[in-house]
Amino acid sequence: MKQVSSVLFVCMGNICRSPSAEAMFRLKAREAKLEINIDSAGTIAYHQGHSPDKRSITAGVKRGLSFDGMRARQVLSSDFSDFDLILAADKQNLQDLKRICSAQYQSKLALILDFCKFESDQAVYTEVPDPYYGAGDGFELVLDLLENSCSQLVRQIQRGSI
Repeated sequence: MKQVSSVLFVCMGNICRSPSAEAMFRLKAREAKLEINIDSAGTIAYHQGHSPDKRSITAGVKRGLSFDGMRARQVLSSDFSDFDLILAADKQNLQDLKRICSAQYQSKLALILDFCKFESDQAVYTEVPDPYYGAGDGFELVLDLLENSCSQLVRQIQRGSI
């Protein structure tokens, strides 16, 4: 068990899933009066400097999330030492992180959904699906997954069970 005082959420471009996770976790941590450093980043720099996807913002604002001041950035080598927990949206991004992370920090890496079990009528989710190219309710599903996972993550941090 380790004390967690900082969390970095990671997806590919840092415009959909990871900023949504950052916004959701900020809300859940604030509600729990948990003092924690929270940020997000992408494994690629393609969208660097861009605001989160408008569809993520639209879906998130309906749930009380704030994306104020967020700008996409790529994961930095210093993130591996600076953050206590680095959570990837999916297995491919986790693999990309493992490839660039030194051995001493590998234990900080996990999937966002490792902290919850989420089942819908159609599927059991182990990864946060990328809604970028989809249509319809993909952004709502992402928020459902993140809300469940972030709530459970806050509880685990409070209990010191990570």
